Amino acid sequence: MKPPASASIIEHFSSIPDPRLNRRKLHKLEDIFFITLCAAICGANDWVAIEEFGKAKKSWFDELLGLENGIPSHDTFGNVFAAINTQKFSECFSCWVADLTELSGENIIAIDGKCLRRSMDKASNKAAIYMVSAWATENQLVLGQQKVDEKSNEITAIPKLLLQLDITGAVVTMDAMGCQTSVVDQIIEQNADYMLSLKGNQGNLHKDVKLFFETESTCPEVGHESYDAGHGRIETRTVRASSDIDWLKEQHPKWTALKSIIAVTAKRECNDKITEETRYFISSLDATAPKYLGQVVRAHWGIENNLHWVLDYAFDEDSQRTRMGNSAANMAIFRHISLNLLKSEKTAKIGIKNKGLKAGWDEDYLLRVLFSQRKNS
Repeated sequence: MKPPASASIIEHFSSIPDPRLNRRKLHKLEDIFFITLCAAICGANDWVAIEEFGKAKKSWFDELLGLENGIPSHDTFGNVFAAINTQKFSECFSCWVADLTELSGENIIAIDGKCLRRSMDKASNKAAIYMVSAWATENQLVLGQQKVDEKSNEITAIPKLLLQLDITGAVVTMDAMGCQTSVVDQIIEQNADYMLSLKGNQGNLHKDVKLFFETESTCPEVGHESYDAGHGRIETRTVRASSDIDWLKEQHPKWTALKSIIAVTAKRECNDKITEETRYFISSLDATAPKYLGQVVRAHWGIENNLHWVLDYAFDEDSQRTRMGNSAANMAIFRHISLNLLKSEKTAKIGIKNKGLKAGWDEDYLLRVLFSQRKNS
């Protein structure tokens, strides 16, 4: 039984230009896309595996898609996704997420980059692909991604990614790489707030903030303190924040809407060893709610555990050797789509990796993963 066309995820990606010559098309682009997505959800991670997945479920795909020329070969999958425009694919992805997801009121969007380590091709002098992703920490969904251009870095990719997203009313968090005046200007222009990590890349700004918190006469009282324990480790986190920063804004006037500076100290006790680290942040948020500021800081690191780690564990992303053309970046987007779909499916109370395995075994469940999404909060 075919799923209703109105529910089809494929419709959201139908505007992606087909890179093939008409005379050489044996398979519809939407069919290639659909088979690839199903295979990616179920754990297939290279073109041969995707072809074999399609062959193993040929009768099922025939019933759903009405295939005229069978399952595409692995060369067809590889050539198509090597040529598909990654930027257009990313933009369609962000539109799909926006259509299906209603972000929660406590909207914190973490932006961070991840290297696809095995996409490097020394023989062709091709560097590994780097993808910058936006992660909705409350909804636990990828909102979008942007491939970092060759011979560039995250700084150039972040503005392009932000333009794909509706960040109105959100708090955007980034590590020190994204702590740039141009990025701050764009966040404010898009009606959002920011919480940005400070490190040495900001020179005197970092030094001035660090000195403020290290000087006894200016350092504010602890605004909030929290504790965490587990696996033989005890961690105490203290948050200090100040909005008394007219002096800082005079010295660094280019930082738009700067309202507060924050110091978060993590003291860890483990096996009779004590370590302590303080990190510094600038923000457009007021300093009047230090507990919330601490939550925003901590939420940012969720992108590592809940996105990057899951991509490696459930989808084996760090081992992927897809390299030709745009294929590595395009397959990264397929993994993001798969992750969002599997996270949105709530009936199976199991982890992401096991959900993918279940979808491979149970075709009814795979259809549920593919087509059961609705606006959620």
